[in-house]
Amino acid sequence: MLIRTVAASLALLVVLAVTGAVAGPAWEPEPVGEHLRPATTSTAIGGTTPGAGAPGDYEVRESPVTVRITDDVEVGGLLREPVGAPDGRPGVVFVHGAGTGKAADAFTLAATALASAGVTTLVPDKRLDTYSTRHRDYEAMARDYARSVEYLREVPGVDPDDVGVYAESEGAWVSPVMMVDDPRLAFQILVSAPVVPPRQQAAYAVDNYLRNTEVPQGVFRAIPRAVGMRLPGGGFEYADFDVRPWLTQQEDPVLAVYGTNDASMPLEQGARELMADAPDVTVRFYERANHGINVETPDGLVLHPDFAADLADWVLGLPRTASAPPQVAGDQPEQLYLAAPVPQPAWYGDGDWLVGVVITAVLLLVAGPVLLGGVALARRRPGRPGARLARGLRGPLAGLGAGAVVTTAGLVAYLAAVARLALDYEKDALVVQGGWVAVRALGIATVVAAAVLVNRLRDTRGRLAAATGVEPREPQGASAVVVRVAFWAVVAGATALLVTLAYWGVYQLGI
Repeated sequence: MLIRTVAASLALLVVLAVTGAVAGPAWEPEPVGEHLRPATTSTAIGGTTPGAGAPGDYEVRESPVTVRITDDVEVGGLLREPVGAPDGRPGVVFVHGAGTGKAADAFTLAATALASAGVTTLVPDKRLDTYSTRHRDYEAMARDYARSVEYLREVPGVDPDDVGVYAESEGAWVSPVMMVDDPRLAFQILVSAPVVPPRQQAAYAVDNYLRNTEVPQGVFRAIPRAVGMRLPGGGFEYADFDVRPWLTQQEDPVLAVYGTNDASMPLEQGARELMADAPDVTVRFYERANHGINVETPDGLVLHPDFAADLADWVLGLPRTASAPPQVAGDQPEQLYLAAPVPQPAWYGDGDWLVGVVITAVLLLVAGPVLLGGVALARRRPGRPGARLARGLRGPLAGLGAGAVVTTAGLVAYLAAVARLALDYEKDALVVQGGWVAVRALGIATVVAAAVLVNRLRDTRGRLAAATGVEPREPQGASAVVVRVAFWAVVAGATALLVTLAYWGVYQLGI
């Protein structure tokens, strides 16, 4: 029996491994071949205008404002003005990334530093009634932010022809559209710009975070299958938004800045594509800076000490600073792999179908024991002996059903724990390595239970018992039908979960 169980288990494991391998794409990102080399470690801006202004030169007056987006919609904002600065000064409208929405919480240091150097800044609230995780329209967002540009142009002291845009992260998919829609805009500052479409950036970020967390190689298979699928409930059309057609129409100068500690953005690739698509692009990489160009200090996160001065120098020195050397300067970025189109899953590519399979499997696994329990209760009544599972099948059937559920729950818990570690940029070998071993061990134990069940079905006396799993102690009746339905419900539900687990990599054998 042991040899037969081992043989059947190995056969089932190979079947699941092959199923998982062919069910969806592998993950093989292309390494960066030649790194982008900064001309100098200094981030200082070339072509600056002496005495134009520096952070701290002016006191800053901060005023709450209201910007009307449509006849029915308005947003708040914070206007920061340099007290005593000469008229005809530049203005900058800030465009939010995905993690911010309120002016009071966003861009506080950068907007204040620019204002203290002699630039009027406006941070509007993000319009949130048309913005959600599932639905975003970057072209419509550009039109909304255009109202803030119009507002800033009317502020006393601001040169309406010298207003530009400061966009961070997700905002860098919005601001190029603004620049094309409004040729009067004078310049663009892109902070941590992905440049590549959102789906590619998401896959790149997940890959980077998982590598830092040092997950087992098998976990990476989940990246294209999760990021590439059509997510449950629909939406997320913006995931494939391509900003480069707008970038190729740019005519105004661009300052692109990145922090070399930012693991979420393809730093070198983004900078290269910007320089290829738009004229007059100045690129700066800031050492130890994160996604918001902040650095960690004993007092918390602060702007990189050189960033505010460089930003003010570039804005106040235009147009001379637009093309002044060096074009690329600062810390050496180290992007390991290229962001690229994410392979689309062949199976389980539709999230609704995937969720439906899992829910149906769980319902079947619940229905089976309930039906068997009902038949068992009926047998206790006088004169109602009823049918039952053949001897020796109860244990492995229970092991198969329970094992499939527990392994699935374990995989979900493991991925959640890894996600938390990855987002916190932490490592924990016990969770990352030990958890993966535990999940796979549970999966193998479930397959062993399936192998035992298969062998015992073969050994059950009689063709009917071997085919249905019912011990024909009495003439067949309604109870026998219920037992057969319950038996196959558990088998079908467990099989569906095992295939799902194989799809997400639990049964990989190097295939």
